[in-house]
Amino acid sequence: MSEVNSQFKLYLSKLGIESLNSMQLEAVETILEKPETILISPTGSGKTLAFLLPLIQLIDTKLEQTQALILVPSRELALQIEQVFKQMGTGLKINAVYGGRAMSKDKSDLKHPPSVLIGTPGRVADHLRREQISTAHIKTLVLDEYDKSLEVGFEKEMAEIVLALDQLEKKVLTSATEAKEYPKFLKLQSLDSVRFKKEQKSQLTVKVIESALDNKMEILYQLLCNRGSDNGIVFCNLKDTLIDLSAFLHAKKMQHACFFGGMEQSDRETALLQFRNGTHRLLLATDLASRGIDVPEMQFIVHFQLPLKPEEFVHRNGRTARMHQDGTAFILKNKAKALPEYVGFPEFIELQPAAPPKQTEWSTLLITGGRKDKISKGDIAGLFIKQGELDSDDIGLIELKQDVAYVTVPRRKAFALSQKLNNSKLKTKKVRITQLEERSRLDIHTPIRRK
Repeated sequence: MSEVNSQFKLYLSKLGIESLNSMQLEAVETILEKPETILISPTGSGKTLAFLLPLIQLIDTKLEQTQALILVPSRELALQIEQVFKQMGTGLKINAVYGGRAMSKDKSDLKHPPSVLIGTPGRVADHLRREQISTAHIKTLVLDEYDKSLEVGFEKEMAEIVLALDQLEKKVLTSATEAKEYPKFLKLQSLDSVRFKKEQKSQLTVKVIESALDNKMEILYQLLCNRGSDNGIVFCNLKDTLIDLSAFLHAKKMQHACFFGGMEQSDRETALLQFRNGTHRLLLATDLASRGIDVPEMQFIVHFQLPLKPEEFVHRNGRTARMHQDGTAFILKNKAKALPEYVGFPEFIELQPAAPPKQTEWSTLLITGGRKDKISKGDIAGLFIKQGELDSDDIGLIELKQDVAYVTVPRRKAFALSQKLNNSKLKTKKVRITQLEERSRLDIHTPIRRK
């Protein structure tokens, strides 16, 4: 066990983590020892690492076949898990497949089977029908946020996939909320539970602001002015409501990004990227963003519309007050309507006048080269420091993708840098460097344009 622990420490060090929390320790032990595990723990508590670590131990490194399958409800969650796995530096091949990604890319990745495959149920089922995935050696199945996958209509595909996995030895389910019953197609027989609530008293504060129906957007704007430079998510139930709200905030010159299921995948990824790196401090989202996305710590969330299901209220609130930080969930309530029981007993407040927040200090530059060109983050930082004459403190988050890279720089210098460094050489590739258009008003029919 000491050898396993030392290996875990190496993986954790690459993630910048000193030690596992108590939930993760129990989950690792249970998953390794038991054939069926359900992991119930709050959003942001580290469930991804809790199932990845034991999964790695279950892989036979001498066998070049897919041995573990992780099913997720969204593309963003698939990409997030893939990124964490790669950062751990295990040496194992991992690939993510999901709707909206070119099938040709999937086919190329699956030509040499990954040890671990992550995917949305629809895309994985599609590959199984095409016989592009061999199930002969898949012994571990993880259903991450399994209840969300069922909720968004993947039950048929999930059942089809499970039926095809006739060599399964381990099943792992995860969620942030308890379920009344589990899918029958899983044929669970001896489910062991790892249930963890927050390890200390909740630091989430729920507050209610009343408004008339015709001035709800104006009340939200006043609230956002009151929050100043804090990071936050505004949740809407419907895409149409979100688009109308985006247009309203655009007219008020309030920066924000938008995120919902009807957007192009590239636009969704760009929205999260600019929210992560500080280009935007505000995200308008549907419940797609309530779990399974990689976003920074935030100080507040807003229920512009209360969710239709109590569990989604929990998931939304879980985006703030994470990892022992304080956070506030605001509810914008119509004066004529009563609050549902699941809200509990929140504090009612009135807003004070406040000036609009200033623009964020960061902007995002797009570089037309990535990992496949052997470009590293160090190469990018070196270019901006040497030729761009930036101080190291002027370089924010650098995100490296397969084909492109993004670097965050001070807004006041962004355009000049894009002009000065465009057509520079990184490794052996001549790259274009352009400033991403920071579009607040959302037109879902027009993809985000690059200047």
